Amino acid sequence: MSHTAASSQLHIAAIQQACSSDKAASLAASEKLVREAAKGGAQLVVLQELHATLYFCQTEDTSVFELAEPIPGPTSQRLSDLARELDIVLVGSIFERRMNGVYHNTAVVFEKDGSIAGLYRKMHIPDDPGFYEKFYFTPGDATFNDGHSGFTPIDTSVGRLGVLVCWDQWYPEAARLMALAGAEILIYPTAIGWDVTDDPEEQARQLEAWVTVQRGHAVANNLPVVAPNRVGIEPDPSSQSDGIRFWGNSFICGPQGEFLARGDDQSECILAVTVDRNRSESIRRIWPYFRDRRIDAYGDLLKRVRD
Repeated sequence: MSHTAASSQLHIAAIQQACSSDKAASLAASEKLVREAAKGGAQLVVLQELHATLYFCQTEDTSVFELAEPIPGPTSQRLSDLARELDIVLVGSIFERRMNGVYHNTAVVFEKDGSIAGLYRKMHIPDDPGFYEKFYFTPGDATFNDGHSGFTPIDTSVGRLGVLVCWDQWYPEAARLMALAGAEILIYPTAIGWDVTDDPEEQARQLEAWVTVQRGHAVANNLPVVAPNRVGIEPDPSSQSDGIRFWGNSFICGPQGEFLARGDDQSECILAVTVDRNRSESIRRIWPYFRDRRIDAYGDLLKRVRD
């Protein structure tokens, strides 16, 4: 999507919130913050991963599948109505019931008229202590019926959005494929936090790694990155652990990895910035990574290991 000089400025907001076991209450909190962001002039508003519920993947519990919804469905309709009323492009997150036995962790992009501009179904699914996502989520499709990759940007009235989700943020391949397909912004709705028993030094290393890898995607692809994360301590329903303290630290950085806004580790907040969509083009002219890629020498990236 091309942009004239008059339309190069884009006002973006990322929402950092705590979540509740009451789905209605969590959605109401999301809506309140989205309204505040729009009132402040945001044209693009991004919510965090699974913002309508607690992070239920701390345990494996078949009853949790009752939280899943089809798309379209009640939550997508509410977000659609909100985007249309506020005249914004809105990125939301839904535990999607695609069919009986197939569920996804899905980011949904709503256009200003409330229509669904596109879906992104999380491709990389973790299975770690406290993050048992493989029990709940089927990975997104590697290719669509039209032949496009699962890592395909979503076109909107505010630009081409490279939407990924949480665990995807650790993979440079995902960011690169979005960039190669013309993404103008990389977006990572997230739910990540600390084991509350980890010592402060380990917690600091984990947080710094999370921030650094995403800033690296911004630098390597000359694109802004928007990464909203949740806050608050959520208990382990099984009582097998002390739960997760979600570390917040949501941020938006520019195409050289520079911080434009950053949240703290405990407060709900709205990060609001203005980005110049022409900057990526300018930077690529002086740091021409895409020109110098040796695509003739990267074939082994398609192997699990190199012998």
